[in-house]
Amino acid sequence: MLIDLTGRTALVTGSTQGIGFAIAAGLAQAGARVAVNGRRPQSVDDAIEKLRQETDSDSFIAAPGDVTTEDGARQVTDAAPDVAVLVNNLGIFGATPALEISDEAWRQYFDVNVLSAVRMIRAYLPAMKDRSWGRVLNIASDSAVVTPVEMIHYGMSKTALLAVTRGFAKDAAGTGVTVNSIIAGPTHTRGVEDFVYQLVDPGLPWDEAQREFMVKHRPQSLLQRLIEPEEIANMAVYLSSDLASATTGGAVRADGGYVDSILP
Repeated sequence: MLIDLTGRTALVTGSTQGIGFAIAAGLAQAGARVAVNGRRPQSVDDAIEKLRQETDSDSFIAAPGDVTTEDGARQVTDAAPDVAVLVNNLGIFGATPALEISDEAWRQYFDVNVLSAVRMIRAYLPAMKDRSWGRVLNIASDSAVVTPVEMIHYGMSKTALLAVTRGFAKDAAGTGVTVNSIIAGPTHTRGVEDFVYQLVDPGLPWDEAQREFMVKHRPQSLLQRLIEPEEIANMAVYLSSDLASATTGGAVRADGGYVDSILP
């Protein structure tokens, strides 16, 4: 199976590290020109330098800006005006006891994890429809379906992202543009390492901490390990390609079998 994204420009929000970085690398390796996004120009420049070394590609665009704000999103669209593949990866997460989640936190999680994606879709979807080709991917989570008691506000935001995906897919019906979400399972990133140590003994070596976390807090996983970012990226690259032309409005699972359901 050959995936060739030559001639396509992609934007991955929150792509200076973690899953977003892996997706940016995967898209570049498939031939796409990739706009790398983060809030700080320096972090974007550093990520691009690392991506060049890891991918042997020089097809990267610096697109710094805070897409959780209208001004920041405008900076990004100015840097990358013609985008055929939009990957809304930016997201925040953290553990907070259910009754201690403040109004401010509820709003912050919605603004960052949901509204930023809506904002970027509004910016790019019209031109995709006019060109009769485009791909929109929203990086969701198993928490969209299996609400975690330790971060209900995060689960809520990812559930909302599934609704956003389905709704915009209907808006793009018949245009050649597909809109999908990826239900990512527990994934090994630096941020997740910090999260794991919120829930297990911080004195444990990482391998032991990961095993204890999976056994105690994510026992449903059929992989019985954390997913690597590149495994999520593989799904994102496929859904960004011509090969995925019949998949739209979907919540596609790359969750390691975590969601205990035949359908999402």
